[in-house]
Amino acid sequence: MATDFSPEILDQLLAGGSLKPEDLAGEDGLFRRLKKALLERALGAELTHHLGYEKGDPAGRGSGNSRNGTSSKALLTDDGEIEIEVPRDRAGTFEPVIVAKGQTRFDGFDEKIISLYGRGMTVREIQGHLAELYGTEVSPDLISKVTDAILDELREWQSRPLEAIYPVVFFDALRVKIRDEGMVKNKAVYVVLGITASGEKDVLGLWIEQTEGAKFWLKVMNDLRNRGVADILIAVVDGLKGFPEAINSVFPKAMVQTCIVHLIRNSLSFVSWKDRKAILPSIKAIYHAENADAALLRLEDFEAEWGKRYPAIGAAWRRAWEHVIPFFAFAPEIRKMIYTTNAVEALNRSLRKIIKTRGSFANDEAAMKLLYLAIRNAGIHWRRPVAWTAAMGQFAIQFGERFAGSAD
Repeated sequence: MATDFSPEILDQLLAGGSLKPEDLAGEDGLFRRLKKALLERALGAELTHHLGYEKGDPAGRGSGNSRNGTSSKALLTDDGEIEIEVPRDRAGTFEPVIVAKGQTRFDGFDEKIISLYGRGMTVREIQGHLAELYGTEVSPDLISKVTDAILDELREWQSRPLEAIYPVVFFDALRVKIRDEGMVKNKAVYVVLGITASGEKDVLGLWIEQTEGAKFWLKVMNDLRNRGVADILIAVVDGLKGFPEAINSVFPKAMVQTCIVHLIRNSLSFVSWKDRKAILPSIKAIYHAENADAALLRLEDFEAEWGKRYPAIGAAWRRAWEHVIPFFAFAPEIRKMIYTTNAVEALNRSLRKIIKTRGSFANDEAAMKLLYLAIRNAGIHWRRPVAWTAAMGQFAIQFGERFAGSAD
């Protein structure tokens, strides 16, 4: 419950003339002394409740238990380290709640460490930040212990029930350097982002690739199904061989669409910098076509103009053509949502920014922990896709009962 300080009390606290910032928030400032006094007062009240009588009350005589002085405890708080006196009882049965036995950190301190870690700071950087900001020396072991506490939350999040139907699910991979068997390996971490029938974005999970190919992707699909996903209307993938087959083996009705953004990036990787600006309109013309037949004509036009200089581009589009053209069956509102992939791109930008701060991760668990915290931090900034209102009507028209089931 909030407490209102009267002007008289505030005048007493601030008595003595003009105060400097350090007088309020310094190492021996008013805020720290007030917190110390409030904690000790609260602990004293807890002991009174435990004993059943006030300090000095004759009713305590012969009760079988009494106060037995205090013991000092250093407590880490969001104002730095505070030395408090914890009252004791002779019988040793007093179990304080506000500052429990063995507790060395007060509410808010752990959250600060987790917040800093989730923004990509290393253990050493967190150490320095806390020392600079609060004058508090915190060991690397303590920081690791605090951040490891997030693992239970991560496991719960990774196994939580999901919605039965997702209109659109994006499957994308991040490359992360992770130590494994004494070597630093470049592993793929798959981020699966779903868009619900109401247009909300939800990261369905993270999976670190342990085995190559379809076996791994099949595991991801089965994990989604086991957590309650019964149907995916459109699955947008990065074009890896075997991925569409793995999706359709578990979700046979899902339409698998190659991510156009990935295909463009792969195409431009063959192009010299001086040609990129000139070649991009010809590539855009392919996926901006009115329908699949027109797109094929645009691809042929592209090959006629650029094929001799960059034959690999046309070949790449033709290899993926089966999974490039499905989205041409949809109205512009749905097409744009699929080929722009703004939702997953925004998420991945924030994740890559954090990954860049680390040379490599000690193990898979460390990578998962940081990525999960980054997702948790990013989630509060997400907004419903602007195009979703228009797209909902088109989904209802083109998927009928399957989309209606997701909206129930």
